Amino acid sequence: MSYPTLLILKDQDDYKKYWMKNYCQQGIKTFDGIVVFFRQKDFEHAFYESVNQKDDTFSVKRAERMGWIAAALKDSKSQLYVGWDSQKKRCDSQRRVAIVMGNYVVVIAISKKMPKQAKFITAFVADTPSRPGRPSTIEQIKRGPKWK
Repeated sequence: MSYPTLLILKDQDDYKKYWMKNYCQQGIKTFDGIVVFFRQKDFEHAFYESVNQKDDTFSVKRAERMGWIAAALKDSKSQLYVGWDSQKKRCDSQRRVAIVMGNYVVVIAISKKMPKQAKFITAFVADTPSRPGRPSTIEQIKRGPKWK
């Protein structure tokens, strides 16, 4: 599957408008029939990077890949894994993690009541090196169970 080129827009406001129009006003159907819904407030998490323990720095690098989210959800060749619940420190069978393009990650949460619906959680390029002696983010994801 081919992925869109990087999305180059003027500023943060233009990225947010694109987000609202192309994601929040409609769901995206995954290759296996799950409709993923997006909220306006997801923008502040997905396209900001953490500095001082909170998402407070707009990330052009993340925003430029906004078009990859829909492509990843529709990609039947994506590598799918069960997500991780960081609060409970265990796998969460309601979270699905897709890896595409080698290191691009998209996370969705499947509805317990309606298993063909999900909400978008986040998306990012997993390229930051982990701490010495710890596996990378991609390695950690791949150590978990595959999505069935």
